[in-house]
Amino acid sequence: MVAVSQAEESHQRRLARNLNELLQELRVAQAGVQILFGFLLSIAFTDRYASADGYIRVTHLITVLFAAGAVALLTAPAAWHRLLFRRGRREDVIEVANRFAIAGLACLAVAMTGTILLLGEVVAGGWVAVVLGVFAAVVFGTLWFAWPWRERVRDTISEGEDDEDRLE
Repeated sequence: MVAVSQAEESHQRRLARNLNELLQELRVAQAGVQILFGFLLSIAFTDRYASADGYIRVTHLITVLFAAGAVALLTAPAAWHRLLFRRGRREDVIEVANRFAIAGLACLAVAMTGTILLLGEVVAGGWVAVVLGVFAAVVFGTLWFAWPWRERVRDTISEGEDDEDRLE
C-alpha cells in the first residue's frame, strides 16, 4: 500500500466530494431535460403538427436539437467518470464535467425557451408568443447565468485560500 500524505488525502476527499456534488446536480437537470425531450418528440406525431406551418416546424426542430444537446452534455460527465474511473483523473473529470454542465444548462435554457415559444404560438399566437419566449429567455438567462455570474465576480479569494479550495 502506498503511503498518502494527510494533505493529499484531504485533496482527494475534496475532489471526491466535488465530483459527487456535481453528479447529484446533473441528476436533477437530466430528469427534467429527458422529460422535456420526450414531450418535444411526441409533438411531431400529433395530427395538429401535420398542419403546422414552417415557422412552427423550424422552431420545433431547433428546440429538439437544443434539448438533445442538453441531454448529451448533461450525461457526458457520467460517461467520463465511468471511462476514467480509477485512473487518477478525477480532477480532469471535474473540470470537464463542470464545463459540460454549464453548456448543458445553456442548451436546456434555449430548449425551455423554445418550448414556451411553441406553446405560446399554439395557445395565443403572434406577438404574445414572442413576448412569452423573450420573457422565458430573460428569466432563464437571469436566474441560471447572469445572477450567479455577478455573484461569482463579486467573490474575492481570501489570502489563505489555495487553488484546491476553489474547486468547490
